[in-house]
Amino acid sequence: MIDERERAGCIAVLGAGGSGFAAAALALKLAPRVVVLDGGDPAKLAKAATRFRELGVETVFGPGADQFSGMVDYVVQSPGIDPRKPIVRQFLDRGIPVIGEIEFAFRHFGAPIIAITGTNGKTTTTEMIGAVLRHAGLRAECAGNYGVPFSEIVLRNEVQDAVSLEVSSFQLERIERFHPRVAIWLNFAPDHMDRYDTLEEYRAAKGRVFENMGLEDRVVIQTPIAGYADGVSSSVVTFSAFGGGDYTYADGWILFRGERVFDFGATRLRGVHNAENVMAVLAAVGEFGIGPEKVAEALQEYRAPSHRCELVGEIDAHECINDSKATNLHALESSLRGQLEPVVLIAGGKDKGLDFTEIREALVGKVSHAVLIGQTRERIARDWEGVVPCSLADSLGGAIDEALQRALPRQTILLSPGTSSFDMFTSYEDRGDSFRREVQRRQTSGGARREIG
Repeated sequence: MIDERERAGCIAVLGAGGSGFAAAALALKLAPRVVVLDGGDPAKLAKAATRFRELGVETVFGPGADQFSGMVDYVVQSPGIDPRKPIVRQFLDRGIPVIGEIEFAFRHFGAPIIAITGTNGKTTTTEMIGAVLRHAGLRAECAGNYGVPFSEIVLRNEVQDAVSLEVSSFQLERIERFHPRVAIWLNFAPDHMDRYDTLEEYRAAKGRVFENMGLEDRVVIQTPIAGYADGVSSSVVTFSAFGGGDYTYADGWILFRGERVFDFGATRLRGVHNAENVMAVLAAVGEFGIGPEKVAEALQEYRAPSHRCELVGEIDAHECINDSKATNLHALESSLRGQLEPVVLIAGGKDKGLDFTEIREALVGKVSHAVLIGQTRERIARDWEGVVPCSLADSLGGAIDEALQRALPRQTILLSPGTSSFDMFTSYEDRGDSFRREVQRRQTSGGARREIG
């Protein structure tokens, strides 16, 4: 559904990744000229340049992307582009409007949107909502920061009853009219402090998800951060696995205002953080007339995405858990809270400016020994001194070996880094896959060996 009011002579798209490609393809429906700008190394972007040329789009890669003087009507910014960089500032300084990719796609999408944001749990919740909607017979896609870019869903020109849309703080920075029917804010904790100058700036970016919501809409928000929804005119539903919300958790059951509504123990999901994700799902799909019974049917065989509290193998009776998607402290803390017995923890990675002293209390009774890797390993060891014994390792394989040496009989080894992976790996997926391979390489034969998946 192309909104004819958005037609233009020239549209610039910032970023040559997946979001940029989808936005450029959509822009071609609206303007005779589309140009994609990316400050990355032109040699590394050669394949992308070929794809854009085949699409019929101009490209400016490398240093020239910061010095584009051509006339454009408006600019679509991919979420990975820092708005403080010259590639963005050059347009703002000229008074040219800059919008985000989800804002751009929203202007051409007519179905209700369930928007999911939060520091952690977005992907799992987005995926579960999509699964529940489809199980209930609705035409629904998952998109945004998860799966495919929102612009690609628009380009498909298929009738949708709803879209389950994962939205990051980066994507919300450049919205104007973006208006979800249901907005979920799962949790909030320090993250991306290499992009934001203050924690309040990060919080404000998340909070923009509520900006255009009205009386007919619904806000679903974790109880400890419910104050962030103050002033929103929409109905508000709260949840917490630790009490105090409309949805709560006790004895393996999810309760709604004190009444059992969902048997969480009957699912394949693990950890109280996933119980909270299911609470958000229940609250969101209820707006579409879908009750707990249908949700239970849809989630009966559902497995959480890889790299989030994923059992990848067993070495000499030590379960090895891959939680590589824990790229911030809140995710690490959530993972530890879900452990019934103390673990040997493997943590550390890229320095994102996070303060690891903030989770010292979360280590007590949950971690018997920590093996630290990456750029942050020495600083984390100092931050955790006196709380938990720490060892340093030069590689992920070395960390596993050290963890096996430190582990008590049958004790779990947990990879939950608490920060991003880019100092040693290309992504958290690459880090988690490496952990899986290293575990399987060390597994012994016979009864001690247990392969997962």
